[in-house]
Amino acid sequence: MDKVRILPASSKLAGDILCPPDKSFSHRAAMIGALSSGETLIHNFSFCQDTWSTLYCLKLFGVTIQTYPDQGVVQVTSFGKNGLSEPPDILDVGNSGTTLRLIAGITAGIQGLSILTGDQSIRQRPMKRIIDPLRKTGVVIGGRNGDRYAPLYVIGKNPLRAFHHTLEIPSAQVKSCLLFAALWGDGPSFIKEPILSRNHTENMLQAVGGDIRKQNEVIQVYPEKELVARPFHLPGDISSAAFLIAAALLIPKSHLVIRNIGLNPTRIGMVRCLQRMGAQINLFEVREEWGEQQGHLAIEHSLLNSFEINQDQIPSLIDEIPILSVLATQANGYSIIKGAGELRVKESDRLHAISENLNQLGAQVNETDDGLVISGPIRLKGGKVKSYHDHRIAMSMVIAGLIADAPVEIEDIECISISYPNFFQDLQKIGYKDFKIISDTLA
Repeated sequence: MDKVRILPASSKLAGDILCPPDKSFSHRAAMIGALSSGETLIHNFSFCQDTWSTLYCLKLFGVTIQTYPDQGVVQVTSFGKNGLSEPPDILDVGNSGTTLRLIAGITAGIQGLSILTGDQSIRQRPMKRIIDPLRKTGVVIGGRNGDRYAPLYVIGKNPLRAFHHTLEIPSAQVKSCLLFAALWGDGPSFIKEPILSRNHTENMLQAVGGDIRKQNEVIQVYPEKELVARPFHLPGDISSAAFLIAAALLIPKSHLVIRNIGLNPTRIGMVRCLQRMGAQINLFEVREEWGEQQGHLAIEHSLLNSFEINQDQIPSLIDEIPILSVLATQANGYSIIKGAGELRVKESDRLHAISENLNQLGAQVNETDDGLVISGPIRLKGGKVKSYHDHRIAMSMVIAGLIADAPVEIEDIECISISYPNFFQDLQKIGYKDFKIISDTLA
């Protein structure tokens, strides 16, 4: 497995760069294209391991998919949700939890048997949270170890029974799974969401003609309308851009502009948090397309104060907790993260992984049951850390290495390609070149 050696940054970071394509949007645009009648052209698609897994699964439903990676374009051609067919092979989602949970909702409405599985990490992630509510639709579904884990089996039917469900945890993946299943309902279904999570699926379904309504905390799905294909121009991914944002904030004299970034209010919790910390980060040229806000960010090196994040804020920045933890080591005071227990069942136990790694580099991080307490500012030292086979942990440690006082070596950095294949190229574009990738064949 390849390693990377990160040397401390020797000069400022600067530039004007396009934000990486958004993985969350890419998954959903491809799936909604498969559910819509006609040809869906998706521009600025995120070609990474996770989204290739989604495209692979959709092809097994009989959907025609053409890919043009050099142009960032995917073309999905489908006869609509009732034209999807029983998959002839196992739906292998690789490392993509989004693919597994959302595709499960689609398989519920496809008559026949579907088997869903993934890599070792996926087969350890909780699935009962989608199995129990999907059973309300009348579908036959189950999983390993008492329905706790994948592989899953689904015996789909059409129509499905309309349902009412209250989300016990704020999860856009569970919500999206149920939104998809509700499209085959024999009447309107109602999903109550006490704590708001990202709402991309609702916005994109409405954009293709879906009758999705929101009243207070309840999402209402009326399945009678046919979904009609339309093009999607996707914004950039703020969860990937978070690492470049952090680098610019931490390295003296840095100034960075990141363009074409998704600014949905349910996704910019990190930006709000950084602004409260005193970060010089500004949004400009904000516009809206098919219910989604997007625009540009300008970031300058800033002296940061500590922060506190509670459970209600977690859904809007859950993917950014690892890199926020790195920033907290350089902020003045004690930063406190609460209500983040969901991070223990991601690609790794992210609370444990980021705590162990930062402490290995000399930080002062205390791990709690559902969060972290981080003291700052503390000068990080060099050393060896683990990626825990988790792309966000690996990239967070790269940024930590930029501000350490000696080289930081990170193992197993291939996992970065799961979400951000061009991560190191983009670091070079903004002026950081002091790293060396060490192949295991050369180590």
